Amino acid sequence: MAASHSSDHYKYSSLPTQTNSSAQRKFSQQQVQVEFFVHEQTFKERLQLYFIKNQRSSVRIRLFNLTIKLISCALYVIRACMDTDPSNATCYGCEPDNSDALNKTEQCLLSCGNGVDYDTPTEHMYSNPNDHIKWSALLWVERHTWLWGLQVAIASVSLIQTILLLILQYKGNLLNQVLSVFLVIELVTSVPFIATIFWTPLRNLFIPVFLNCWLAKNLLQNLFYDLHRVMQKQHSVVTQKVMILVSTILCLIFTSVCGIHHIERADNGGMSFFVAIYFTFVTFSTVGYGDIQVNIWPSQFYILCMIASAIVVLPIQLEEIAYVMIERQKQGGTYSRHRAQTEKHVVVCTTTPHYDQFIDFLLEFYAHPLLQDYFVVLLSPCELDTSLKTLLQVPLWAQRVIYIQGSALKDNDLGRCRMDDAEACFILTTRNSMDRGEADQQAILRSWSIKDFARNVPLYVQMLKPENKFHVQFAEYVVCEDEFKYALLANNCLCPGTSTFVTLLIHTSRGNEGRDMDTWHQMYGKCSGNEVYNITCGPSRFFGEYEGKSFTFASFHAHKKYGVALVGIQKAEQGARILLNPGPRHILKSTDTCFYMNITREENSAFISPKEEKPKEKNIMGLQTDYTPSSEYGEASAFQTALAGVGTIALELHHIEGSKSPGVSPRHVSNDVDQLGEKETSHTPPLGRAAAEGLHIKMPTRPSESSSMDNNHLMPPNMGDDEPQPLPIELPDDAPPAGYRRDRRPSIMPVQEVMSSDPEDDQLKDEKPLHAQKQVAIEAEDISIWDEEDPWTKGLPPITPYIGYAPSYCHLLSKPKNICCLELDQPCEHSTWRHAAEYNWPNNNIILAAEYASVAMVDFVVPLRTHWRPKHSLKPIVIIIEKRPDTAFLESITCFPMVYYMMGSIDNLDHMLRAGILQSDTVVVVDKESSKLAEEEYMADANQIVAVQTLFKLFPHVSIITELTHPSNMRFMQFRAKDSYAHKMALKTKEEKEKGSQIAYMFRLPFAAGNVFSASMLDTLLYQSFVKNYMINFSRQLLGLDQAPDSGYLCELRITCEDIWIRTYGRLYQKLCSTTHEIPIGIYRTELPTDNKSECSVSMDFEENSSCGSPEEKKEIASIIRSKMKKLDLPEEEYEELYGFNKSKSDNEGSNKRHREVSYVLINPSASLELRVDDVVFIIRPSGGPKTPSPMPPRRKFSSRRRPSKTRHTDSKRPQEPIRLAFQAASPVASPVKTSTDTKL
Repeated sequence: MAASHSSDHYKYSSLPTQTNSSAQRKFSQQQVQVEFFVHEQTFKERLQLYFIKNQRSSVRIRLFNLTIKLISCALYVIRACMDTDPSNATCYGCEPDNSDALNKTEQCLLSCGNGVDYDTPTEHMYSNPNDHIKWSALLWVERHTWLWGLQVAIASVSLIQTILLLILQYKGNLLNQVLSVFLVIELVTSVPFIATIFWTPLRNLFIPVFLNCWLAKNLLQNLFYDLHRVMQKQHSVVTQKVMILVSTILCLIFTSVCGIHHIERADNGGMSFFVAIYFTFVTFSTVGYGDIQVNIWPSQFYILCMIASAIVVLPIQLEEIAYVMIERQKQGGTYSRHRAQTEKHVVVCTTTPHYDQFIDFLLEFYAHPLLQDYFVVLLSPCELDTSLKTLLQVPLWAQRVIYIQGSALKDNDLGRCRMDDAEACFILTTRNSMDRGEADQQAILRSWSIKDFARNVPLYVQMLKPENKFHVQFAEYVVCEDEFKYALLANNCLCPGTSTFVTLLIHTSRGNEGRDMDTWHQMYGKCSGNEVYNITCGPSRFFGEYEGKSFTFASFHAHKKYGVALVGIQKAEQGARILLNPGPRHILKSTDTCFYMNITREENSAFISPKEEKPKEKNIMGLQTDYTPSSEYGEASAFQTALAGVGTIALELHHIEGSKSPGVSPRHVSNDVDQLGEKETSHTPPLGRAAAEGLHIKMPTRPSESSSMDNNHLMPPNMGDDEPQPLPIELPDDAPPAGYRRDRRPSIMPVQEVMSSDPEDDQLKDEKPLHAQKQVAIEAEDISIWDEEDPWTKGLPPITPYIGYAPSYCHLLSKPKNICCLELDQPCEHSTWRHAAEYNWPNNNIILAAEYASVAMVDFVVPLRTHWRPKHSLKPIVIIIEKRPDTAFLESITCFPMVYYMMGSIDNLDHMLRAGILQSDTVVVVDKESSKLAEEEYMADANQIVAVQTLFKLFPHVSIITELTHPSNMRFMQFRAKDSYAHKMALKTKEEKEKGSQIAYMFRLPFAAGNVFSASMLDTLLYQSFVKNYMINFSRQLLGLDQAPDSGYLCELRITCEDIWIRTYGRLYQKLCSTTHEIPIGIYRTELPTDNKSECSVSMDFEENSSCGSPEEKKEIASIIRSKMKKLDLPEEEYEELYGFNKSKSDNEGSNKRHREVSYVLINPSASLELRVDDVVFIIRPSGGPKTPSPMPPRRKFSSRRRPSKTRHTDSKRPQEPIRLAFQAASPVASPVKTSTDTKL
């Protein structure tokens, strides 16, 4: 017992003991070697392994069997062709049997006495052919010895192998194996040859060797399955079925030919082998010429059997092929390995392919010339709908798109797509899914599966929720929809039209839209063709000449010379990031990568020598040109320069004298003088737009010109007492007030090539700053005007909302709020306020309406609280949600000042009034996920469209930005049934769509104005990254999602009537680059469509197209809102100030005029574009910023400060009026009478 225990201990423990050492030695001697799988070492198992189990050896055996079966059939044909005399058919070594011939001879001799000529056959002799069948010809054939030897050898090998496989495959049921049709055929065609070895007379015995063709067909069918296992290649099932069908037809034909040829031997010599083939084809094709007939009954019976077999076998095969083809059409095809190695393709993976999403991908992908030879493989587990099936039948896409039904989680389906040979893989999410988190999870698993299968294939992944983004950090390019969506909507609240600007920027276009219209459409369509490109500075024609110069110098002169806008650079360093407008301190190097906006790439541009260009002529409308004669023509003398200046003025005065409008009462203002260059001086009246309004100029006596000129200024400096007498100009009655024109036109400083090393010299003295600069300098940032009790600070948010979030420097509260204080309309122990009016915010608030709170909303808050925005310009944010937010979201927004939430919906008027829609200037409506439940797909936006239309009717002063699921529904935004101009834009959209435009919806008025947005418009950002790998990072920098050191940021500048002296976009470019080092990239313009003469035929009725409808409807709306406000205890003065009936007629007309205006975006316009009042310029401000204040605080046109209401709490009043008065007193152009008009700007 102890020994057993010690042995067990030794068995489970390796530690030796002294007590059982002898037992260990005893058991160690008993160790034996164990062999595994000994059952496979028997002779039978080895044969099974070789003939059946081993894949490669079994394939070789099948190929060998197939070969000998085909050889046996060929030997039969050779034997049949050599046996031409069936009359001598007899057994081997026997004499031919001529009994039939003797009988015929005897009959002939007996009939000679009757006088019948037997040399000529008679009908009596052959009236019944079946009576003269030679059966010996069917039993015996002539077979040569060498041929017999080959057939015997082949039959012996086939029989031995068949018997061996029968034994090896025996599974206890011998009867099923013996009754097999193929075994019977094998025995019939092989055993008789073995018998002829032992009995010589049987060598000429007829054996139906041609039946081996059916055995060959069976071997070919089994061979396909073995090739799949051995070669690991997935051949097409349809190809296999077609080959089996063809082989079946060939076997039927071959069997019929051989059978009819042999049976016809019994009929007086029979027919040749070729005639038998001809007869079989004619019979099977149902042609039946009748030139060849079979007369004996065995042949007729054989033909009947073969036709019956064909009728039974062929339909079965055809049905299998049809079924396979139908299934293949559902599952798609297979991208062959040969095509994958010789052609380029990309794979698109998605759960449910939608027509709009896929056609957008195709149009954007194939918009680039370099991708015309690429193929697109669509991999989806769902069957295509009718619209996509129709799309893939279009010849344009049928030759480029291959649809494969399968899952990206299966290696088999990834192999069908040739994923390992693909150039890229796009993983698209199902945006219309009810559960966005589930859609992201599916995309994550697809990306993991593809990265595991093909590690080197670049992945382009689309995600919906930012908290899931960190799961696909290994992907080369990732676009999170909610991140970009909320950042874009936030920038749209401050920079109007940002959504349109970015959407047009990331779409591929040639700028041909609207070319056939001589209105704003042409300029808008042409500018929409601008895209972002990159090029190395050294070899660049655009920027190579500015190597060693400052960034702002290169940007200004490149735009002036080539019309391209240099907006960013990337240093040639490892891990360097894109820098937007790094400022004048950055000196361009030859290795820097320059990012610029232009219609096309520099490589696709042609450059015309300046010698071939005609000098720019003076604009007869008074526009200043920047053309300076080159040095090759020599310097003009002072006399020639003065003479040229006088001639220019004479031409302008002649034009203006002839264009004077009748009935204009004159008023006199001073004019200024324009200086052109270093040695070219002329006194030119700054007419600008005033010339077209009918100004009349009287020419006074011209004094002598001043001899002192400054070549660094485009405009003349201060002239003091030597200033010439001003030109008296007659202005019409509707001309601007006296402050509109200055006594002189100020100068614009030049852009410095290299910044000075002394920081004090960074800024040159600006003789006339912009109106926005003076406004910032006057307005003091008084923290006491805010409702926040805690002081503010700047820094990174202390709470990270989700993994992978890039924190940004922004305004924060020094101490986070209590969560109870975040709910706007619920009093707590810290606050008793119940609605937005009681908070007494100095600025108008921004309302964000959504179905539920998402952590991505932090990306909406951060751009509105970014550190470079002045505190006095920040606007409160009210988030209206329908579902109670979780604690994680509330904690992420507690550190931001003036951010609140409330439970409610935009469908409820009470909720909107409590949220402060009367104090709001912007309402952002986010798409709802629950709307995806609509039975009709395009009805998903119905709830939001109707709700927004209601707000548009009730509160027309509010700018509403709406996100839609389907971009095609934007035509219903702010819908006016009788708006003829909107109808004309709808027709224009259809025309552009018929022309093949990818952004035909750009002429829809809500989109052009930036009032509507769809997340599907951001899909092209992912598609463009395949060609432009920098677009995602560039867009994130532009929208403020990422912040890089020394990188600039997007902001806006509004042109006022005081800034109109700059006149053109090119001069504004120089003004900004020389003073504040900012780079303009576009303009948001608002105008009346009837301003253009070609649009005068378009009529707009005030009453029919007014946002509020008829006066009776306005009264009814006002009554409802007043009753609601009274019920909610809201101050009615807010509504009276906006829509009261005591408003003047001019105010009502101005309100109607605003709703008839058309707004649009111009990306990188030309330098000669004339500026207009209220133009909003998109600018990229450098990160360091100038020492002087920013040119424009980032506030909207209508974000004026409200006066505190008398009904509010006394402790919440703010000293707003003293600030406004200080601004009016300091402003040199403020009118003491019309303060409301001045503040309205």
